[in-house]
Amino acid sequence: MHIVVNEDLKAYIDPLTPDEHDALERSLLAEGCRDALVLWGDVLVDGHNRYGICQKHGIPFQTVQSTLFTSMEDVHLWMIDQHLGRRSVSDFQRGVLALRKREILNDRRLKAAPPVEPGSTAPAFETTDASTPAAPATTEPLKSREDIAKAARLSSSQVVLIEKIQKQAAPEVVAAVKSGAISLNAAAAVATLPEQEQVAAAQGGKELLRQAAKRVRESKKRAPVDEAQDSAEDSVAALKARVTELEAENAKLRAQLATLMG
Repeated sequence: MHIVVNEDLKAYIDPLTPDEHDALERSLLAEGCRDALVLWGDVLVDGHNRYGICQKHGIPFQTVQSTLFTSMEDVHLWMIDQHLGRRSVSDFQRGVLALRKREILNDRRLKAAPPVEPGSTAPAFETTDASTPAAPATTEPLKSREDIAKAARLSSSQVVLIEKIQKQAAPEVVAAVKSGAISLNAAAAVATLPEQEQVAAAQGGKELLRQAAKRVRESKKRAPVDEAQDSAEDSVAALKARVTELEAENAKLRAQLATLMG
C-alpha cells in the first residue's frame, strides 16, 4: 500500500508532546492499531503518529478512504473539527484551531460571493442553484467572537486573550503557553511587553514569566492613578500660565492708562 505523508498536513496540528507520543507507542505495542488511518486518495489525513509508530515496529494497521473531501480546505476543516472534539487538546490549542476555522470559512464565503458591480447594492441574502450546492451546516461562518468561543468550548474573554497572544507574543512565549508553563492571562500580559523583554522572560523559565506578567498587571493598576495625577498637574500648569498671561495684560493696561493720564 502506497501512503503519502504530506509534511505540511502533518504539521497543521500541533504535534504530540514526547510524553503523549510515548504513551501512544506503549498503547499500540500492547493493543495494536485499533483505529483505521484516514486517507484522501493516497494522502494520509489522520493518524500520522500511529502510522510512524506502526512503521517503526511493524504493527499491522487498516486504512479507510474518506469521501468527504474535495479540496485541501475540506481536509483542514475536518482535521480542525476532529481535534476540537478531543479532550486532550488545551484551551490555547482549541482557540487557535477555532480561529483557523473562522479564517477558512470566511475566505471560502468571500470567494463564493458574486462580485458586486460599482454603484450596485449587495444582495441581502445568498442564493444557490443546482450547480452550486449549499454549504453543509457544519461550515457556517463563525461570524462573531461568541461563535468562535462556542466552537472551541471557551469563553469569549479567553478567545480575546488567545487572539492577543497570537498577534503580539514572541514565539518563546507562545511555546510557554502551549506547554502549560503559564496561563492564558499571564501570556497575554507578557505579550504586551517589547519582544526582547518577552524573550528574556521566557528564557528565564516559568517563574520569570509569572513575575513579568505580575509587573504588567501592577503597572496597569497604577496607570489610572498616574493618568489622573498627570491630568491634575496639567490643569494646575494651565491655570498658572493663564494667571501669568492675565497679570501681563493688567500690567500693560496700567501702563497705557498711566500714559493717558500723564
